[in-house]
Amino acid sequence: MDPSINDEQRLQYVPDADHAFPDDRVNHVLERIRTDEVITAYLEAQNVNPVVRMGYNDHGMKHVNLVRGAALRLYDLLKAGGVEFNGAHDQGLDESDEAVIIALAATLHDIGHVVHRHDHSYYSIPLASDVLDRFLGELDWYTPADVIRIKGETLHAILCHHTSETPLTAEAGVVRIADALDMKRGRSRIPYERGRRGINTLSSQAIRQVSLHSGEDTPVMVEIEMTDAVGVYQVDELLRHKLTDSLLEEHVRIVAVNIHSKGGGLVERIEL
Repeated sequence: MDPSINDEQRLQYVPDADHAFPDDRVNHVLERIRTDEVITAYLEAQNVNPVVRMGYNDHGMKHVNLVRGAALRLYDLLKAGGVEFNGAHDQGLDESDEAVIIALAATLHDIGHVVHRHDHSYYSIPLASDVLDRFLGELDWYTPADVIRIKGETLHAILCHHTSETPLTAEAGVVRIADALDMKRGRSRIPYERGRRGINTLSSQAIRQVSLHSGEDTPVMVEIEMTDAVGVYQVDELLRHKLTDSLLEEHVRIVAVNIHSKGGGLVERIEL
């Protein structure tokens, strides 16, 4: 992985940077999200079941910030590569609403955890629906009809972030892929320190870094540094499954490199 790649080229979205899409609306929405007391309360409360009671890795504020940043970064690269998005378009909404849908879905995709870890994507739908009615209704540029359409597209993306449901929009595909990009070392720290040594925990311990940038043959290159071959599980079994049926498979290339392999390692480099 190129050491010159900075954090902005990894998984962060920088509002003040130049983007390949109209960003005024999404930047305003992001600021409103940051100061919204109800959304903040959900992001804190949704961590209790998976982390405190079940011993999984973080699914609260930190996870949401990582996924949302990755989703908007991924969307920006895809737009720069000429990829067309159909969610907002099919509803007769503006191009600027594509990023709004992605940002809101990435923010609210896991709030169903306040009910239970299992089947949380389904519990997220009614909870997110209530939040979206109020949040979108407070934005001056949306009519009641716009609110319904954006809410529907956002809920679709939330539902499809798990592989049991198939995305019908590129916006939903972006959120689905971004959820899997939160994989690097430290994300499994809590279950690892509690003595849980399952393959998911061990494999994420082996992921040193994940970055997103434009590719040579595809609009997006996902580069993953591994310190051990066990990290392949994160790439092949988790990220690949999220990429499959995302509507974006042909636009995203994944390269994983085992940086500790010196020619005799089990895995040196894999590409998807």
